[in-house]
Amino acid sequence: MSEKAKRPLSYGMIGGGPGAFIGDVHRRAIALDLDTRLVAGVFSRDREASLQTGQELFLDESRVYRDYGEMAKEEAAREDGIDFAVIVTPNVSHFAIAEAFLDAGIHVVCDKPLTTELGDAEKLGSIVSERDLLFAVTYTYTGYPAVKKARELVRSGALGKIRFVNAEYPQEWLATKAENEEGNRQASWRTDPSQSGKSNCVGDIGTHIENMVSYVTGLEIASLSARLDSFVEGRKLDDNATIMVNYAGGATGLYWSSQVAIGTDNALRIRVFGEKGAIEFFQEDPNYLKYTPIDAPAQILSRGRDDLGERGQSLVRVPAGHPEGYFEAFANIYRTFTGALRKRLAGEPLSDADRDFPTVNDGIQGVRFVTRVVESAANKSAWVNF
Repeated sequence: MSEKAKRPLSYGMIGGGPGAFIGDVHRRAIALDLDTRLVAGVFSRDREASLQTGQELFLDESRVYRDYGEMAKEEAAREDGIDFAVIVTPNVSHFAIAEAFLDAGIHVVCDKPLTTELGDAEKLGSIVSERDLLFAVTYTYTGYPAVKKARELVRSGALGKIRFVNAEYPQEWLATKAENEEGNRQASWRTDPSQSGKSNCVGDIGTHIENMVSYVTGLEIASLSARLDSFVEGRKLDDNATIMVNYAGGATGLYWSSQVAIGTDNALRIRVFGEKGAIEFFQEDPNYLKYTPIDAPAQILSRGRDDLGERGQSLVRVPAGHPEGYFEAFANIYRTFTGALRKRLAGEPLSDADRDFPTVNDGIQGVRFVTRVVESAANKSAWVNF
């Protein structure tokens, strides 16, 4: 096992074929660190399209499989089989694919949301625990060094007891009925309940809000009240969501996610207000964190210039003045996951820092969040226990 840990890690991808967006993002993010190689995959349900993608990625044709079941079985049997599988397919297929690779004893990274049904997510959690495998869910934005500092400030008590959290994630890309545009695969599958599940907007970007708040603050949702809107005529799933939250311990929160907010791009923002101070992080300006103590001027902490703490500094990739962004944050999730996997292969124990990536339990919580939001909205925004 120690010898295996010394060579480059290898992975296989399910999804990410012609016309896909997020699969290529995963591949590029992984490639920022040079210790992991893509060696196998099923990139499309269309065999020819899958083979074409495999050729473009310079893969051995024998390792471009016909389906994920064949891939899991064959790779598990190979002496040089993949170390982990990356799932970048539409939401509804996540569960079956993840289950197949976990059953084959292969570690997994899955795009969010983890599954479309809470029972399926919990089943994956049980398999991960029983088989003692590593499982990451790519909630990208917790990979930013400034977010690590935000977490450190909150957890250190610098803000005091948390009173209120305000978080939002507005986009405009579905402000028109983009799913009717020829060739817009991203819009067509995300707004289709048969592929996306019971929610579009909350499942796609609202889960990022939930995960970010949970990661930074450690607050646990006790109950929530949600309103879901489908503003674009004829759209089957939500494109806007407003969610009030009560946390265990007395803090409250307000979340807003929207894909019809004209004039916005990917404007994820989180504000945390405590008794002694506040923090604010804006994803489109990710190299900076605003920290305001109650008895001192506001501070703008700069990635590269200022000390972001041991964990934050460990993920800084370029010197001050050279912006880091989305790909680097994504790569930091993978760097942590593959670092933990390498130590696992070497038989070494994992530290808290080694485990600092979104896990299957974070994925389960995200699916529970979507489930409770939809439940509340279906009952005239009734408060539901989390």
